Amino acid sequence: MSNKLTIEEIHNLYESGDATPSEIVRTTLEKIEADNERLNAYLTINRENASIAATAMDADIRSAVKTKPLAGIPVVVKDNLCAARVRTTCGSQILGNYLPPYTATAVKKLEDAGAILVAKANMDEFAMGSSTENSAFGTVRNPINTDYVPGGSSGGSAVAVAAGHVPVSLGSDTGGSIRQPASFCGIVGLKPTYGRVSRFGLVAYASSLDQIGPFATSVKDAARVLTAISGHDRHDSTSVNEPVPDYLSALTGDIKGLRVGVPPECFGEGLDSEVKASVEAAITRLKDRGAEIVEVHLPHTKYVVAVYYLIATAEASSNLARFDGVRYGYRTEDARSLSELYRRTRDEGFGAEVKRRIMLGTFALSSGYYDAYYEKAQRVRAMLANDFAEAFNKCDVIATPTAPTPAFKVGEKSDDPLAMYLGDIYTVTINLAGVPAISIPCGASSAGLPIGLQLIGNHFDEARLLNAAFAYEQ
Repeated sequence: MSNKLTIEEIHNLYESGDATPSEIVRTTLEKIEADNERLNAYLTINRENASIAATAMDADIRSAVKTKPLAGIPVVVKDNLCAARVRTTCGSQILGNYLPPYTATAVKKLEDAGAILVAKANMDEFAMGSSTENSAFGTVRNPINTDYVPGGSSGGSAVAVAAGHVPVSLGSDTGGSIRQPASFCGIVGLKPTYGRVSRFGLVAYASSLDQIGPFATSVKDAARVLTAISGHDRHDSTSVNEPVPDYLSALTGDIKGLRVGVPPECFGEGLDSEVKASVEAAITRLKDRGAEIVEVHLPHTKYVVAVYYLIATAEASSNLARFDGVRYGYRTEDARSLSELYRRTRDEGFGAEVKRRIMLGTFALSSGYYDAYYEKAQRVRAMLANDFAEAFNKCDVIATPTAPTPAFKVGEKSDDPLAMYLGDIYTVTINLAGVPAISIPCGASSAGLPIGLQLIGNHFDEARLLNAAFAYEQ
């Protein structure tokens, strides 16, 4: 498979008889294995299972292409998405050899649509990070320039697409973990509305914020994957029973009269000048295609990082309590008491950033501090959601930068967690409000590093959001 083939291009190869799933999967696996020492993007390569699935599809691939939207397409998924009997680590030593007995709904839907799982992608441990430097299995490198990070926490999934290994992959987005790596790697990354895609089989970080979504080389491919993985799931009480449109058919490219809201709060202090210029130029190009540019306000933006890192860490401290060395995962040796078993297992199994966030969250939920921190953060979260509701009374989509800077160098922010957290300022608010957003490439810095434009939509309005992104992409 040559670099950055789309789903449609692979299907054309199948229909013309110029390739078979076995050939595509074999080439994909060879590329993954050849590049992984340099990029460190993969934790488990699913060679045997992928080869068996591809061979089974060879005979009837031409007919399968007509009935299955992802027939014979190799895919990669982030290593916090379970696949039955395939190692799932979450980038952590505490789950270093975990083999889940079931498959995540989103992964199963990919496979039901004909996709072939070729690998599990490296990630920040338990999705906690913005650079994929926090993995217990080493730092992931940006394929555009390996001195730089790919973003996080879904860095491996972004690299899989940016390096041309697969046309699409899955990541999870709790505060920007799909969109920011998409921006840093120069690809498309979509975070759907909360509840649009089932979270069953996604190892939880912050349950009210987590959402699964696609990386892709094009908006069309992101639309194909979103259609395949969306829908209500009885295994996930937070998935919403809303009809799933055919998102691909919504991509007309016609945005005449589309109201694009631009919030000045997202173009001020801390925004890199090259990022600002690229995003403003992208907004002008939307206007040239017929969109109407309107000013909207998100007045509580200055509080988003503080609110996010209270709510997310509080939920993490609760969710990660299950990793105690008793039922599954890593277990310390020779503990003399139950409390020592818990303490040593968690101390040895978790990395520094995960420990930091567990402690922050436990403090925010502790007696005497709950009202002052967690409860107050939830009240401000409601105000942030209201900001979006009021903005969408005046516009159809909102345009902002995805990240305040292009990709930074490996190690540049490792000793400054606050600087790392502030890099999430334009993405975390979308998770707090539960609305969908997409990052699409809109330029490059003078150093040749990609810059992303973030478009934000109203709840369950992914069709219009994707069409706006498609119009810009054209």
